[in-house]
Amino acid sequence: MKQQIVIFGNGEIAELADFYFAQDSACEVAGFTVDQAYCNADSFRGRPLVPFEQVAERFPPERFGLFVSIGYNKVNALRLAKVEAARAMGYRLVSYLSSRATVFDGFELKDNCFILEDNTIQPFARVGANVTLWSGNHIGHHSTIEDDVFIASHAVISGGVVIGQGSFVGVNVTIRDRVRIGRQCVLGAGALVLEDQPDFAVVAPRGTERSGVPSTRLRKI
Repeated sequence: MKQQIVIFGNGEIAELADFYFAQDSACEVAGFTVDQAYCNADSFRGRPLVPFEQVAERFPPERFGLFVSIGYNKVNALRLAKVEAARAMGYRLVSYLSSRATVFDGFELKDNCFILEDNTIQPFARVGANVTLWSGNHIGHHSTIEDDVFIASHAVISGGVVIGQGSFVGVNVTIRDRVRIGRQCVLGAGALVLEDQPDFAVVAPRGTERSGVPSTRLRKI
């Protein structure tokens, strides 16, 4: 029998989590939960939606696991707060590791991780608890992703890198080998990071500027 779990969340990421768990895991989603203030319906995706304040009554922790499906709000602090609250209730936090991700012997999957397809986690790399790796990332050998990190798609984390607790790494970020990223840093989309970053650093490259020439004047396209 599949393990019965509850998902915290009723947004797009929770919808995705439900899909991934249903299609590619040993877990079955029995219901959803959110804070009372955001519980504006009785069901979500055809299953019960209950206030988090009452979730242990409807889905007791001795029978159900729980997955906190929240993005990087407040630099991952909101997801961490709900993980801690669920642990305090006695829930076992489950994780999702895609069958299409590449991991090697010795990899340890910790609590409340969400690791999607086409991630490559090389040997001797470590991934902490409550980490989201969206699709298509490269985590180099001997690198450490600390707890509560969110890495968006197609980031290249070279060998021996450390990404500090609670940090956010945007799409297409490249981090050179042996670089250390501090706690709760934000690396914006497309950043090229070649040196260590202190705690709470923000690296935000400018986007490509829009041309003053409209597309109607481009004769060769």
